[in-house]
Amino acid sequence: MNHRLNVRIAARLLQMAELLEHQGEGGFRSAAYRRAAPMVESLERPVDEILSSGGVNALVALPAIGRGIAAAISQMVTTGHWDALDRLTGELDPEVLFMSVPGVGRETAQRFHRQLHVDTLEELEAAANDGRLESMAGFGPRRVEALRAALQERLRSLRGRVAGGRVPPIDLLLEVDALYRSKAARNELKLIAPRRFNPRGLAWLPVMHMHRKGWHFTALFSNTARAHELHRTDDWVVLHVMHESAPDWQCTVVTETHGPTKGKRVVRGRESECMIHYGLGVLP
Repeated sequence: MNHRLNVRIAARLLQMAELLEHQGEGGFRSAAYRRAAPMVESLERPVDEILSSGGVNALVALPAIGRGIAAAISQMVTTGHWDALDRLTGELDPEVLFMSVPGVGRETAQRFHRQLHVDTLEELEAAANDGRLESMAGFGPRRVEALRAALQERLRSLRGRVAGGRVPPIDLLLEVDALYRSKAARNELKLIAPRRFNPRGLAWLPVMHMHRKGWHFTALFSNTARAHELHRTDDWVVLHVMHESAPDWQCTVVTETHGPTKGKRVVRGRESECMIHYGLGVLP
């Protein structure tokens, strides 16, 4: 018996594989999704039941399911969305994503996106941990701590317990960012037609997939309301990162507009490391 939820999730995994292949991905990720799709569809138990009884680790224990795909399945079960797929189809809505965190309403979600320039739960978590969130009006230590705890619980339920610190180094992120912008400027990349902020349905958004040092990257310009409002859709680059043994991770690279790194490319949330990378010391 094929459970309806399993069939829907398998279809999304297959859709991701086909998208990656069409966009020129080298084969590792698309092949992984293709292997996982029929396995999920043929499971004797619904994936939400497996997740509820054993968590993300129960999904990882299944054949053809690595931690990244397990986290994706968990997100689809928990929220009905898959950020990575929504991003590649131009449907990712950061404000709706933030509203899925307990205690965050629409107005607060809009403030997170507009004032902190964050698009993902991971980026919001980084802002809660590095002091940026406390700079917003109305966010004292107690409220920040409550949000931090809610984010930790939410992300833990999506990706399971994962050892911290496994993120790409700054020089690698900046290398991928530079290559993407260079290839986009030379019209060497596949173009996708995002569904958000694209009433004419034009294919204008370049996308790049590449592998470096065990990391698998998808790069594309930001297609958020804030990026359009500030005319940064050809500057802000979103890097979606996958590693064979870790959940997906995302960051945004921008051209800094103030401070000692003004005019340089900076990874949001890792500004101090960028200062060191450029030989400028560390932020005070």
